Amino acid sequence: MQASQRLRRSAMSDTLYKSVQKTEASYLPQFQTLDKQMTNINRTQGGNHSIQTYSDWYCTLESSSPTGKYAVQNSISAVSFTPNGSPISHQESQSCLSDVHYLPDTNYNSPVSGSCITDDVNDFRHKLKELETVMLGPNSDVLDSCDNSLPSCMTSPEIGCWRQMLEAIPRGDLKHVLIACAKAESDGDLLTAQWLISELRQMVSVSGEPIQRLGAYILEGLVARLAASGSSIYKSQRCKEPASFELLSYMHILHEVCPYFKFGYMSANGAIAEAMKDEQRVHIIDFQISQGSQWVTLIQAFAARPGGPPHIRITGIDDSKSAYARGGGLNIVGKRLSTLAESFKVPFEFHAAAISTSDVQLENLGIRPGEALAVNFAFVLHHMPDESVSTENHRDRLIRLVKSLNPKVVTLVEQESNTNTAAFFPRFLETLDYYTAMFESIDATLPRAHKERINVEQHCLAKDIVNIIACEGIERVERHELLGKWKSRFRMAGFSPYPLSSLVNSTIKALVENYCDKYRLEERDGALYLGWMNRDLVASCAWK
Repeated sequence: MQASQRLRRSAMSDTLYKSVQKTEASYLPQFQTLDKQMTNINRTQGGNHSIQTYSDWYCTLESSSPTGKYAVQNSISAVSFTPNGSPISHQESQSCLSDVHYLPDTNYNSPVSGSCITDDVNDFRHKLKELETVMLGPNSDVLDSCDNSLPSCMTSPEIGCWRQMLEAIPRGDLKHVLIACAKAESDGDLLTAQWLISELRQMVSVSGEPIQRLGAYILEGLVARLAASGSSIYKSQRCKEPASFELLSYMHILHEVCPYFKFGYMSANGAIAEAMKDEQRVHIIDFQISQGSQWVTLIQAFAARPGGPPHIRITGIDDSKSAYARGGGLNIVGKRLSTLAESFKVPFEFHAAAISTSDVQLENLGIRPGEALAVNFAFVLHHMPDESVSTENHRDRLIRLVKSLNPKVVTLVEQESNTNTAAFFPRFLETLDYYTAMFESIDATLPRAHKERINVEQHCLAKDIVNIIACEGIERVERHELLGKWKSRFRMAGFSPYPLSSLVNSTIKALVENYCDKYRLEERDGALYLGWMNRDLVASCAWK
């Protein structure tokens, strides 16, 4: 009996790994066509308009690439003040959100060499004098009087902070200036934030180093937050989605150049295959089916199972973004997976649950007696509001609902980041650290000259970054938690850990080895962590 089980595990694990190499050819041939179509896409730019309020200063990063070159226009990063030195009102800023304009003279579209435009101390003195004039009037001489005796005008921490900023800008220390700007916003120091934003405009670039590219999107979030218009900005971004086949292509490129999604899907599939190795009827509930690509390799693995494949039924829960990206409803996913299963002679059914994840109830899941149940939470639970946002607490409600179904295995894959309940400034630091690692990992695989890299980062990552930084309350939908917190939630619901087998772990290790050697795979406390250098990025575990 044990020998038979080992044979099944080995065969399925080997098939899971090998089928990754064949997935695109057998399941997504349209991507080859999409990549060719990308070279002929001609995107239109926004018009030139005068700039009046916070909202007008913001614009979504757009690109136009009929020749493979990018002319990118981005948000101006400045804040308007009235003659008496007060920032324009929130009401005024909101009044123009319905008409987001584009600024023709920003510098995000070109790499920055050396330092920013402020190159020497005299230039800084001039800028500080301008700030002083705004605050205190044209006849003030506070800057001159304090120049040689800063301690009499500031406390020691304030002096140190200003000195660090004055040193960081000319030497091009973008990370330091981003942090200083976020701290100024956190402290309500709008004037300092305005000045730093104007400096940051000269330092970021969507076509530069990883920190410059990330900085461009972080700057959008800081501008939107300063304007108290984060939620409206985020919504306007979502309205500027590319054509659905373009978005699908960008998602595919990101999926290929970074192992994060493959790592998550393979680890979840390995746990499900292990738990279902002796079952004849398997029901899988996927709480975010997206394109359904996760299940391609699992269907292929079940097809190779000694003794024959089980009958598989997949319940796919939908969301509007995924429906847009695939260009239609869940019937598209069901048809693709059914065709694949038929080609591998695997008995298959697809149950479509076209409902938002937070609205899912027991009756939507199509539970049948006699089926072994597996539930998949891959990159979805962090979108569910918890007790800090809503008394309904859909995050814990869904976990408890799944527990009541008595599943054989539940898989959890999430970004290893702490942005759920953290206050703005620590949340900013966490976001900067997390996405710095992610952008560096993209840079190691996808050349900067790649014609679609800007689109991949803009449409697949930038929205999440802006949402985390600029939005609060129910409007902030990107609410990640560290695995330790997820473990607490699952244990409170009555779950216990389901250890991943060594065969699954070795299969994933082989996958990661195909990428840059700076990726790090670690098994810790019953979970798998995939990281870039010393930063954990994705965590995967299973429960029963």
